[in-house]
Amino acid sequence: MGALEAAPAPRRRGAVRDVLRGAASPVLFLGPAVLLIAALFLAPAVVTVVISLTNLSVATGLTHYRWIGVANYGQIAHSPWLVLVLRNTVLYVAATLVLFNVGFALVLAILTAHLSERAAGVFRVLWMLPRITPSVILALMWRWFAAEPPYGTVSQVLGLVGIPGHNWMNAHPWAFVVALNGFVGASFGMIIFSSAIAGIPRDQYLAAQVDGASAWQQVWRITLPRLRWPILFVTAYQTLSLLTSFEYILLTTNGGPGFYTTEVWSLYAFHLALSNYFGNTQFGLGAALAAVLVVLGLGASLVYLRVFRFGELVAAPRIEVN
Repeated sequence: MGALEAAPAPRRRGAVRDVLRGAASPVLFLGPAVLLIAALFLAPAVVTVVISLTNLSVATGLTHYRWIGVANYGQIAHSPWLVLVLRNTVLYVAATLVLFNVGFALVLAILTAHLSERAAGVFRVLWMLPRITPSVILALMWRWFAAEPPYGTVSQVLGLVGIPGHNWMNAHPWAFVVALNGFVGASFGMIIFSSAIAGIPRDQYLAAQVDGASAWQQVWRITLPRLRWPILFVTAYQTLSLLTSFEYILLTTNGGPGFYTTEVWSLYAFHLALSNYFGNTQFGLGAALAAVLVVLGLGASLVYLRVFRFGELVAAPRIEVN
């Protein structure tokens, strides 16, 4: 009986080998990607949180810092500039996102969908040029464009109709900051929306035309309802991108003109952590600001999932059975 009871053991060992053999391929293919994500995304996030719990700065160096817990977060909460920087961030993200990265990109995609394939392709390639242009070159072009007479193009053109020229970027910094980031960011949404529109069956538009639907009714009843997924993706992705991007603001206004006029959250963290006016860069405080920015991004993403009814988008399709 003992020999008979011990017989199933080889089968169990064989089953384990089958499981390991079946898991070998997924591990082999997913392993490098998991390692890269852990090294390039997870590890920096953990390091940022750890640094945010210290008073690490240029003054303390890497050997004399102290663990101070959540003191940096308390300093952020009691900062006199918190409301101003947060307001600037909301204004910058909302205006750029709604007017350009989603709104204008959607308009461009719909308009180019009515062009010939060759003309639409040429237009999209040209609109992508600012995205592949180095940020420094693009920022300098806009600064010269808005410069005071006799250099600025805006001042030269408006001078022809008697409007006195001045530095338009200093006079209207938010208009130029939003427009610069928007014209660059709209190209991303335009490509995504154009691809989604191309996937809508042409028969639906032809049937709508036969029923007498106008161009606006076709857009409202056919195009937009089928773009919920792309709009959700572009909105969430561009929100996170805008929350963390500050290079164009840094290169054009550097948070000014004046004191914190166009200072957004990510630029505020950069100035405190890496480019402090007083020379004592505060790595711990900058890391705490970065950690809070991650929480703000996650909160915005959750709001988008609720607004766009993510549960309905991923629900199993209904199948009618006769």
